Amino acid sequence: MLETVVVVVHLLVALGVVGFVLIQQGKGADAGASFGAGASATVFGSQGSATFLSRTTAILAAVFFITSLGLAYFAKEKADMLSQAGLPDPAVLEVQQKPAVEDVPVLEEQKPAADQADVPAAPEQQ
Repeated sequence: MLETVVVVVHLLVALGVVGFVLIQQGKGADAGASFGAGASATVFGSQGSATFLSRTTAILAAVFFITSLGLAYFAKEKADMLSQAGLPDPAVLEVQQKPAVEDVPVLEEQKPAADQADVPAAPEQQ
């Protein structure tokens, strides 16, 4: 149950990080605000959206990192439970090798050309 919640949170946070990174403006966009482009007068305050978006992205990235560690812990616990269940380790198991099946049929020994009686002789022309 907890693992499912962590997976769902992990996926939502991953989508949030991608979305917030795509929304953010590049460093070159600040130059337009200094020349009166009007970008500084936004909903997010006089500093623009950079501080809000940067902080939100950083928080989402931290949550993504924490959920990644949580999923790694769950995977380790599952691996430990499987190793304690008495099942053999697949890496140690010896796999029985089947004899190689040849794709090309083996040709029988060919007889010399003079002994081939099944080939009719060419008619002689006079």
